[in-house]
Amino acid sequence: MTAARLLAGLAGLVLLAALAALPARAFETKARAALVYDLTTNTVLLEKNADTPLPPASMSKLMTLNMLFEALRDGRVTLDTRFAVSERAQAMGGSTMFLNTSDRPTVQQLVQGIIVNSGNDACVVVAEGLASTEGAFAQMMTERAQALGMKAATFGNASGWPDPRQRMSMRDLAILATRLITEFPEYYPYFAQTEYPFDGRAPDNRYNRNPLLSLGIGADGLKTGHTEEAGYGLVGSATQSGRRIVFVISGLSSEDDRAREAEAVVNWAFRQFAMKTPVRAGMRVADLPVFLGAAPAIGLVAAHDLTLLLPVGAGDRLSGEISWTSPVEAPLARGQELASMVVRRDGMDDITVPLYAESAVASAGFGARFRLATERVLEQVVGSGDAPAPTALPLPALDPVVPGSALTN
Repeated sequence: MTAARLLAGLAGLVLLAALAALPARAFETKARAALVYDLTTNTVLLEKNADTPLPPASMSKLMTLNMLFEALRDGRVTLDTRFAVSERAQAMGGSTMFLNTSDRPTVQQLVQGIIVNSGNDACVVVAEGLASTEGAFAQMMTERAQALGMKAATFGNASGWPDPRQRMSMRDLAILATRLITEFPEYYPYFAQTEYPFDGRAPDNRYNRNPLLSLGIGADGLKTGHTEEAGYGLVGSATQSGRRIVFVISGLSSEDDRAREAEAVVNWAFRQFAMKTPVRAGMRVADLPVFLGAAPAIGLVAAHDLTLLLPVGAGDRLSGEISWTSPVEAPLARGQELASMVVRRDGMDDITVPLYAESAVASAGFGARFRLATERVLEQVVGSGDAPAPTALPLPALDPVVPGSALTN
């Protein structure tokens, strides 16, 4: 899945707001706020207070990293670029890299220091290196977050240090995490790094606080957070069997609670839902009658695979309908859009899939066209004959009974 396709399909993941969470086998999270999102199928699995602006603590460091990754992508800096360390950066408390004003850390060192060491000092160094002052950088963060669809996000600093202006929703953090995964794959592996002993300093702060990285459950990011106001939180992501999930939990009461809840979320998301592909690209799903055509009907096919996420045990039966504008009149070109298929799943929004002509259908010969046109006129004048063709049909069984060839327009 390309980043452009993802952002276009989700409108910057704002579509998360429109998708309904699945009620089946609901996960009763202990978190004050949460969102669980299946990135592979663009499906929200769980949301709780997902749009409430909350203090994000160090999870907001992900936005600082986004700004730095964008600077790397634009060529404003490289991984070897060195930044100065101000007295203000050196004086930062909390989690740090233990930088001092004689240091000139590289961007690569700062990235690791922010992700692994959760360095508040490193965040200030980045902010001042990119925008001269942390205040100016925080304003840039806010403007950029809003432009990317993070509607509740505002920033007062680069590190997540307690500040009444520092607010993000769980949806904001899910949007941001998805962006980091899809837009910056060359830098995303840093999030799975388990330790970083910068210059041999701070031996007690060299380890990544993400409790999932060593569990062998496919976790590979992203960032923990904790303040007294925010509680314990985690923006996480994991992959299993070709699926990737992104999740955000916040407001837990302890590190142990955060670790247990995060692992439970991952297990639930992967074990209680399964991907199904009821329609393959080029598979014929229905036939439509053709008016004034050399053939009486035409097959309808999908241009792309339709992959859905369904609750385990919910069964494979899907309901819906195929609709079109009648009559479908020849001539018809192969690949011409003719109808739409609406798929309904309990507890979720409908999915609409366009359907296309499986093959070309030429116009009928003059004699056949004259006969059919005459029959149509007689039906309208006399009121006899068959009823007009319907414009909707129930969804057929979505089994690949009649395979077609993929469209190659």
